This record gives sequence, structure tokens and C-alpha cells, in this order.
Amino acid sequence: MQKKQLLILITIFLAIVFIAQPVFAVEKDFGYEEYEGYLEEEFMEEEHFYRAQILKIEETETQENEYYSMVEQKVSVVLTGGPCRGEIITITNTYFAGDPVYDFLLEEGQEVIVVAFGEEGNFEEAYVQDIARDRGVYYLIGIFVLALLVVGRMQGLKTVITLGATIFLVVQYMLPLLLQGYNPILLAIGVAILAITFTLFIIGGLNLKSLVAILGTVAGVIVAGLMAYWAGSMARLTGFGTNEAQMLYFLDNTIDFRGLLFAGIIIGSLGAITDIGMSIASAAAEIRQANPEIRFLELFRASLNVGRDVMGTMANTLVLAYVGSAIPMLLLVMGYEIAWLKIINMDMIATEFVRGTAGSIGLVAAVPVTAVLAGYFLSKHG
Repeated sequence: MQKKQLLILITIFLAIVFIAQPVFAVEKDFGYEEYEGYLEEEFMEEEHFYRAQILKIEETETQENEYYSMVEQKVSVVLTGGPCRGEIITITNTYFAGDPVYDFLLEEGQEVIVVAFGEEGNFEEAYVQDIARDRGVYYLIGIFVLALLVVGRMQGLKTVITLGATIFLVVQYMLPLLLQGYNPILLAIGVAILAITFTLFIIGGLNLKSLVAILGTVAGVIVAGLMAYWAGSMARLTGFGTNEAQMLYFLDNTIDFRGLLFAGIIIGSLGAITDIGMSIASAAAEIRQANPEIRFLELFRASLNVGRDVMGTMANTLVLAYVGSAIPMLLLVMGYEIAWLKIINMDMIATEFVRGTAGSIGLVAAVPVTAVLAGYFLSKHG
């Protein structure tokens, strides 16, 4: 694709996004006004977070107990970020020795996140919130982007742009609109279509190959959503199969949690279905280029064969991604030797089955749809 086309597509995408922003900027009323003062005074004391480095361990005390050992450290830290950068404060860190979750031993030179309550610069109530872990995350992201650019060059740059656009759509539009009470399923489908269209036109160019991949992917995503809705309704899934969903209920109980579950399935299956759609369309375009006189039926069969090969690996990828995220839960179920009848009827287990299976069905459905579209558009119009 020419640079001019790339710039045109990016400009159109940004224009759509920024024009839509004021339309969706609706402030939601949670009905907390009458409690606002009470909540702010009692439960919503202002928090300020600072990056800091441990300068010195001043004192360490240990209280032995029959069940645990509680350790209290008094440490001096220097703030290395924020408006109070350079200031040295003394704080207390309390943790349980030997506990895999709460064993929080601090060492000199270690980077931590400090939280202070009250006004900015007031450190009378300041504690170590957590270990500073963000640098490792940023370094890994940097290595990923660098690898894309070194290996992919121009295609790598396009991938970075499309990935950034997808993240932007999800974080700046989908999540805020979900909190505002918009229909999760329709919103997820809309965001998915926008992300698919922008991504495939940037990666594949403004041509029939990209159009075929887009249409095939959209069909697969819609099938995945419909299957999830049908199976979820039949199994009467509540949408509260995770602790996060249960916690979210107390933040805002007006959200459609069943719809949120189905929206998650649609977004979760998007990547794998996009891969298989683009793989089939690209293969069909190459076949068409090698044999310009190829007929619809021949190109359809060739595309279908390619799709069948890719389908097996992509279905595994999708299912294993869900299994990987659920390993602790699966081990917990296995460790307690729970009866199968009970396991399969647990909301959180049934949710994972529906999530993985619906996404896989959408992926399978994308194969013949994309093959038919490739055979029709690429053989007839070339």
C-alpha cells in the first residue's frame, strides 16, 4: 500500500473517532449526590501515589505468633517522581513473614510505590503501596515494538499503528461507554467492526483482498456473539462468574452483566478470527495472481483448503488462551476432587466453556464464509 493511502486511512480513522467523541460524552448519574459529602469524608479520602526508592532500613521489629510472624519495618525513602521529588520521608511497612502473598520485605535501593492520604505533600499517613513493577512492563512493550519494527519494517510500523488504534478504541470508547450503560453486545460488535476495518485496510491495503478478509472476519465475530448469546441464555449464565464482575456490581449495578460476558467473548475471539480471515484472503489473492484465469469453484476450494489447515491451529490457540488464564481455577477444582456434575454446572466453569467454544465456532464459521467471498470477488473481479 502506498504511503499516501496509509495517511488517508489514518486521517479518516482519527476524524471518525474525534467527531464521535462529543456524541458519546454523556455523563452518567449514579445517584450518589445526597451521600457525596458523607462518602468523601468517611471513605473517599484523597490518595496520592509517588514513586520512591528505599534509602535505609531504620528499624525492624518482629512479633512472633502461633500462626504467623508479623514484621514491622521503619524505612527512609526518597521520592523520585511527582511534585515532591527529592523529598525524604520515613514510613512504616508491615508484612507477614513467610506468607506468599503478604511477605513484603523491603531492601535498600529497592523501588516502591508510596501512597499518602490527605492533601498533596502531607506524609503523616504514608505507606508502601506496592513494589514498583511498571519498568519491567514498559521494557517488555518496548522490546515488542522494536522487534516488530526490525523484523517487519513497514509492515511492522503498520502493525504498531493498528495495535495502538485498537487499544485506543477499547480504552477510550468501549470501556467508558460500558460504564455509561450502553448495550455491551452492540458496543462490542461496533468496536470490533471498526478495529477490523482499520486494521485490515492498513495491513492489507485498499483492495479486494482486505475487503474479503474484513467481511469474513465480521461474519465470524457475529456468529461467535450469537452462539455465546444462545448458549448463555440456555445455560442461564449470570455474568458473575468472576470476582471482578462481582466487585463491579457494587460500583455500578445498572450494567448489563450478561451482556458484558458476551461482549468479552466477542472481543476475545476477534484476534484469532481476524488472523484466519486475513490468512485465507491473502492465500486466495496469491493464487489468483499466479493463475489469473482461475474460476470461482477452483478458487473457493483452494481457499477452503487453506482455511481448514489454519483452522486447526487457530482453534487450539483460542481454546488454550482461555485455558491458560483459568489454570488456577482448574487446579482448584481438580484438587478438591469435585464431582463432574457439579463442576459443569458451576457458573464460572460453564462461562469458560461457553467463552472458548463460542469463539471457536465463530472461527470455524469464518472459514467457509471467507472462502466463498474470496472465490467470488477475487475470481470474478480480480
